[in-house]
Amino acid sequence: MTRGVGGESPANVTTYLKGIDYPANKDDLVKHAKKNGAESEVIDVLNQMPEQEYGNMADVMKGYGETR
Repeated sequence: MTRGVGGESPANVTTYLKGIDYPANKDDLVKHAKKNGAESEVIDVLNQMPEQEYGNMADVMKGYGETR
Protein backbone atom coordinates (compact mmCIF):
# COMPACT_ATOMS: atom_id res chain seq x y z
CA MET A 1 0.00 0.00 0.00
CA THR A 2 1.35 3.40 -0.96
CA ARG A 3 1.59 5.93 1.80
CA GLY A 4 1.22 9.62 1.11
CA VAL A 5 1.34 11.01 -2.40
CA GLY A 6 3.06 8.29 -4.38
CA GLY A 7 5.50 5.62 -3.31
CA GLU A 8 8.54 7.68 -4.25
CA SER A 9 7.79 10.70 -2.07
CA PRO A 10 10.49 11.82 0.37
CA ALA A 11 8.14 11.14 3.27
CA ASN A 12 7.85 7.52 2.18
CA VAL A 13 11.60 7.15 1.89
CA THR A 14 12.06 8.44 5.43
CA THR A 15 9.29 6.14 6.67
CA TYR A 16 10.97 3.05 5.25
CA LEU A 17 14.38 4.10 6.56
CA LYS A 18 13.15 4.76 10.09
CA GLY A 19 15.51 3.21 12.64
CA ILE A 20 18.48 2.75 10.30
CA ASP A 21 21.92 3.15 11.84
CA TYR A 22 24.16 5.80 10.25
CA PRO A 23 26.58 5.99 8.63
CA ALA A 24 25.03 3.77 5.95
CA ASN A 25 25.92 3.05 2.35
CA LYS A 26 23.44 2.65 -0.48
CA ASP A 27 23.21 -1.13 0.00
CA ASP A 28 22.41 -0.61 3.69
CA LEU A 29 19.61 1.80 2.75
CA VAL A 30 18.11 -0.67 0.27
CA LYS A 31 18.28 -3.59 2.72
CA HIS A 32 16.72 -1.57 5.52
CA ALA A 33 13.92 -0.26 3.31
CA LYS A 34 13.14 -3.79 2.09
CA LYS A 35 13.08 -5.03 5.69
CA ASN A 36 10.53 -2.31 6.46
CA GLY A 37 8.31 -3.36 3.56
CA ALA A 38 9.20 -0.62 1.06
CA GLU A 39 7.46 -0.73 -2.29
CA SER A 40 9.37 -1.32 -5.50
CA GLU A 41 9.20 2.41 -6.38
CA VAL A 42 11.10 3.31 -3.21
CA ILE A 43 13.67 0.55 -3.77
CA ASP A 44 14.17 1.74 -7.36
CA VAL A 45 14.89 5.29 -6.20
CA LEU A 46 17.32 4.08 -3.53
CA ASN A 47 19.12 1.89 -6.08
CA GLN A 48 19.59 4.91 -8.36
CA MET A 49 21.09 7.08 -5.63
CA PRO A 50 24.82 7.89 -5.66
CA GLU A 51 27.15 5.19 -4.32
CA GLN A 52 28.45 6.87 -1.16
CA GLU A 53 28.27 6.80 2.60
CA TYR A 54 25.28 8.62 4.06
CA GLY A 55 25.88 10.11 7.49
CA ASN A 56 22.27 11.00 8.29
CA MET A 57 18.80 11.40 6.82
CA ALA A 58 19.71 14.82 5.42
CA ASP A 59 22.44 13.16 3.33
CA VAL A 60 19.92 10.58 2.13
CA MET A 61 17.44 13.30 1.14
CA LYS A 62 20.20 15.12 -0.75
CA GLY A 63 21.03 11.94 -2.67
CA TYR A 64 17.33 11.35 -3.23
CA GLY A 65 16.93 14.86 -4.65
CA GLU A 66 19.87 14.36 -7.02
CA THR A 67 18.33 11.11 -8.22
CA ARG A 68 14.88 12.58 -8.79
